[in-house]
Amino acid sequence: MPKRLLSLFDGRALLDIASHARRGPGRRDRLSPAHVEQIARTVRRVPEVMVKVSGGGTSPGAVAAHFRYIDRRGERDIETDDGESLRGKGVEKDLVKDWDLQADEVESRSPYAGKPGRKPGKLVHNIVLSMPMGTPPDKLLAASRAFAREQFALKHRYAMVLHTDQGHPHVHLVVKAMSEQGDRLNIRKATLREWRHEFARHLREHGVAANATERAVRGESRTHKTDRIFRAERHTESTHTRERVEAVAGELSKGDLRIEPGKTKLLHTRRNVERGWTAISEALEAAGQHDLATQVRKFVDQMPAPRTEREWIAARLRGQTRSPPEKSRQLSR
Repeated sequence: MPKRLLSLFDGRALLDIASHARRGPGRRDRLSPAHVEQIARTVRRVPEVMVKVSGGGTSPGAVAAHFRYIDRRGERDIETDDGESLRGKGVEKDLVKDWDLQADEVESRSPYAGKPGRKPGKLVHNIVLSMPMGTPPDKLLAASRAFAREQFALKHRYAMVLHTDQGHPHVHLVVKAMSEQGDRLNIRKATLREWRHEFARHLREHGVAANATERAVRGESRTHKTDRIFRAERHTESTHTRERVEAVAGELSKGDLRIEPGKTKLLHTRRNVERGWTAISEALEAAGQHDLATQVRKFVDQMPAPRTEREWIAARLRGQTRSPPEKSRQLSR
């Protein structure tokens, strides 16, 4: 059974749904309307939402510093869970005090809290809700507000700030880890999957086309990490990443790029994904959804070949070596 990496609909595994749609000889169960809608969004490449956790402060001072960062030292509005908009220098201290983070810090550092030697727990979770460039910021903020209210209202204190100055609009959502009832918020992979689906739903309810599927289901193996590696190498920000790029470059110069062990896993995952999509296409055909079934098959045919991080680095390096001649040809025209 494939891992939940292949999750496509409502937390179910892709192949579970495919098999559910082909249950028993001569019998097929229908995909639900919600499943069909998400299949259509996926194969038509509707923009994917991003929900990520970017750390969280373990001290009141660290939390206040994060608030200063996201409100640009008092220049942006911080919207709180009780509907207030706070702006100005020093408001972060008021929030830290209002959330009683000093008491939470004492409890998290207690010798009886958690296992011996365990690091202090987070006082807050820093969550980023994001969509690609072109998404209306006001609708993104409204959807983020609805998402936060549904997930955390009357349980966990929270506050948010909208950013529109980095190409793609995104909301920084700060959530108090300890609830008003004394329960700690633990964020797991399944939690993030659920949040992505719910955030996408809220965006659609606000008129923004949005989808939430797993990267592997879309046939993508590339991560944003590859681009970060090249930025770090270009700006000499990381010795580790620079050495990684140089190692791949050295292997390319010798004509012998080492294949990583993870390649086998990538290929296995891709085979499972393709089998799942094939079964879904057959289920759609059986249900009379011929156009969508055709789009599914085309979607699978157009999936890029799965690559490891080293293979992505190699492809980028090869592209860089080909770029100058290409530019020269364009200039000579």
